[in-house]
Amino acid sequence: MGSFINLSTSISVFKSDLCSSKHIADVVLLHAKPPTIWKSRPLCHQPASMSFTQISSSNGFPSLEDSDRSNSPFEVLPADYGVHVGAVTSDSRRKTKIVCTIGPATSSRDMIWKLAETGMNVARLNMSHGDHASHQKTIDFVKEYNAQFQDNVIAIMLDTKGPEVRSGDVPQPILLKEGQTFNFTIRRGVSTEDTVSVNYDDFVNDVEVGDILLVDGGMMSLAVKSKTNDSVKCEVIDGGELKSRRHLNVRGKSATLPSITEKDWEDIKFGVDNQVDFYAVSFVKDARVVHELKDYLKSHNADIHVIVKIESADSIPNLHSILSASDGAMVARGDLGAELPIEEVPLLQEDIIRRCHGMQKPVIVATNMLESMIAHPTPTRAEVSDIAIAVREGTDAIMLSGETAHGKYPLKAVKVMHSVALRTESSIQNSEAYPGNLSPHKSHMGEMFAFHSTTMSNTLNAPIIVFTRTGSMAILLSHYRPYSTIFAFTNQERIKQRLALYHGVMPIFMQFSNDAEETFSRAIKLLLSKGHLLEGQHVTLVQSGAQPIWREESTHHIQVRKVKG
Repeated sequence: MGSFINLSTSISVFKSDLCSSKHIADVVLLHAKPPTIWKSRPLCHQPASMSFTQISSSNGFPSLEDSDRSNSPFEVLPADYGVHVGAVTSDSRRKTKIVCTIGPATSSRDMIWKLAETGMNVARLNMSHGDHASHQKTIDFVKEYNAQFQDNVIAIMLDTKGPEVRSGDVPQPILLKEGQTFNFTIRRGVSTEDTVSVNYDDFVNDVEVGDILLVDGGMMSLAVKSKTNDSVKCEVIDGGELKSRRHLNVRGKSATLPSITEKDWEDIKFGVDNQVDFYAVSFVKDARVVHELKDYLKSHNADIHVIVKIESADSIPNLHSILSASDGAMVARGDLGAELPIEEVPLLQEDIIRRCHGMQKPVIVATNMLESMIAHPTPTRAEVSDIAIAVREGTDAIMLSGETAHGKYPLKAVKVMHSVALRTESSIQNSEAYPGNLSPHKSHMGEMFAFHSTTMSNTLNAPIIVFTRTGSMAILLSHYRPYSTIFAFTNQERIKQRLALYHGVMPIFMQFSNDAEETFSRAIKLLLSKGHLLEGQHVTLVQSGAQPIWREESTHHIQVRKVKG
């Protein structure tokens, strides 16, 4: 037969036992209507030969008459193709993305290039350190890098400082010993052997006798014994060296400071001016602050997504509403483990990843992932396991902080993170990797097609190609975690950069022509020239999403094409 198999929207009532990969051909046969033939139009050019079959919900892509097949670069695949395909294997591209914090060790143009080549997908600007001038240089370097590559992109994430409570400056480290009495005061500029200032005027009001005060996320701890109008008297439980401007937490409590401070608003405006891709908002306690920031961005016509950092005790009771209001989340385990019992952190990490996955929002696991590599060239075995666990739990991204900001071995840290993530992904069994928590039977058309596109891609071991203006279908496909790469072609630079955070998505910028087939051919030619596809390989081409490009609004398609070279 020289025609496409055309399926109506009855694809939405697939039997569950036919959704498994081995029944793809059966699905086509069971739901195929009598084939309809359309005359194909000539291609603008034919850079690569491909063969293909199609599943669609209405008449969309042109098919080829038998008389045209001999002169066409396309062939229809056999109806039973897929039944004889061997075991599914993942391709060699890492799916889990890597976020790198840029700091003194990596802020040069040369280092940013090397980080990108080694595996960085997102550059994080930590606004707790540096000034606007230094961050501006980083932004300019990243944008320069992005301008040079069609198929490589680095997104920019601005991480707000938030309402941090810190100790004051000390001329030299103060040694705290177990059982010693030590005081914190809201009086400015105090630094003695037994007393140091804090930067938060309501510190005395926020703490109570019996509270446990943690320094540097728990590196030192003190018990509150008494307090006066301006000071808190403590007993040292776990000692150490107290240096300048150390972070202070009270276990089980959050400071009564606003989540977005005056400094944060200045930094947010800086991000708007520079069109960063993401804000990571520190110490979010409720959804109100997310709505406030989104209203601000809307009023400034700024297309920037909001990632909430879950790191305070107050955020946990409001977790669902916070995640619902946001565009994604970061599991910031440092402060989270300081404000809550540390044994709760792994359970919360898994829970937040699962919630974000259910909401189709990206999630980042952060803090201490390769902490030892700040000073040492090799990680601990526990750190390697930590990365692997986050990958197996399904995080979209994993983050490096001090390892790349000021560590001695930033490139080695990225290489370790890349290799561990890639190896872990390759070991995940089909039952673990295949998402079964959403039923396509109850979802809207886009979700249904993303589900079945993933099934077909996994069956044929075929990378997915999707064309998108909004990124919506690429994000849906990412949610279903196909084994192969999702090549997301977009004609919007902002969408290209944003998709850099999503699991398994390789965003590529390309202008779309009015001729669908010409655009498809250019896409295949580009992937071949870059070594992303090989001759004889099959690809799954998806046309569905929030905005139609070449199709009618109600039309959705899945095609399989064989690259003939």
